Amino acid sequence: MAAATDGSNLSGMPRTIAAPTDLPPAAGATRSSLPTSQEPQLATAAKAVPDGSGWLSELKLDGYRLLVWIDSGRVRLVTRNGRDWTDRMPALAERFKGLKVDTALIDGELVALRPDGTPSFHDLQNSLTNGRDRSLYFYAFDILHLNGWDLRNCDLIDRKCVLEGIHKWSGYLRYTEHVDCDPELLLAEARRLKLEGIIVKRADAAYRGGRRPSWLKIKASGREDFIVLGWTPPGGSRRGIGGLALGFYDPVGRLHYAGVVGTGFSDRELLDYAVLGEAMASTPPTTLLSAGDRPDRTIRWIRPELIIEVSFSAWSGEGRVRHPVYLGLREDKIAAEVVMEVPDPTAERRAVTPVGPAGDRSLGASRWKGAVPPRHKRFSLGEAT
Repeated sequence: MAAATDGSNLSGMPRTIAAPTDLPPAAGATRSSLPTSQEPQLATAAKAVPDGSGWLSELKLDGYRLLVWIDSGRVRLVTRNGRDWTDRMPALAERFKGLKVDTALIDGELVALRPDGTPSFHDLQNSLTNGRDRSLYFYAFDILHLNGWDLRNCDLIDRKCVLEGIHKWSGYLRYTEHVDCDPELLLAEARRLKLEGIIVKRADAAYRGGRRPSWLKIKASGREDFIVLGWTPPGGSRRGIGGLALGFYDPVGRLHYAGVVGTGFSDRELLDYAVLGEAMASTPPTTLLSAGDRPDRTIRWIRPELIIEVSFSAWSGEGRVRHPVYLGLREDKIAAEVVMEVPDPTAERRAVTPVGPAGDRSLGASRWKGAVPPRHKRFSLGEAT
């Protein structure tokens, strides 16, 4: 199981290098030019592994989803929401120029690895913030196009076979191994390694953009993405912010309050979020569902656009996260994607109109002297837009 994270070839056989050919690389491939755009396929959340055979399982790596275009030596790196990050990751782009292909479109995950080989989303965010993409790893798990052939209608198992054979995956460019045994075994391994969970995919499925039931994600730990609704002022000697107010949408589009996260931030992040909070100050949301006590009255409300990842031990009966820890800002998602089932649906939830100031700048970090940053300026956590 552990070999699934190190990019090695489980079969022990040498990998071959793909070259342009008149023969289709897999059954179902059709002649086609390299597509100029592609919506990534997304996994549907599931509470348990699926029954029956015909599923492939991969460890879910906690990172940024990237689609990689290669066209006659030119490389383009695009996030799941369509942002071109090629200039932001020059070292990664240069590595892909080493693939001996004419044209290709590859899907995968960009991650930072701790010394023990497990992914760290917080380290990934810090590396991108500080322009250190040389230390990041790309795990390729699918290929959609190769040398003039469209592979999206091919079976997944055949696409993965093609992908494994086009490069000697090692070092910072790795192939995502899969297992075809009982997914529960890989889920147990994910729990042992304290990973986010697993992705289970139909072996015979075509590649289709958007969220599809042929890909399922099963979480192994309490870890979710949340919308930042606002921030609380710091207490004592703490500078910047006290914490970030969390929210999410339910499947019918209602906004829910999920508590406040106040741990896991570096000193720099506390100050940066104070600046972002000032730049994005807004009136309180007109409708917000909450169970139990009303949201913290000290919250400075902001536009609900920032997405962060948070780990936590459990949900409380009031729909608040217990023992939350901040992991990092997600620049590859939008608020509309933060949708989850309501925890403990039997708990009474009421519509509340939050109160409190919408961004009292006197509580911001002193080094910025309360000035609202220019909207075009890039901060270490992202753009204040």
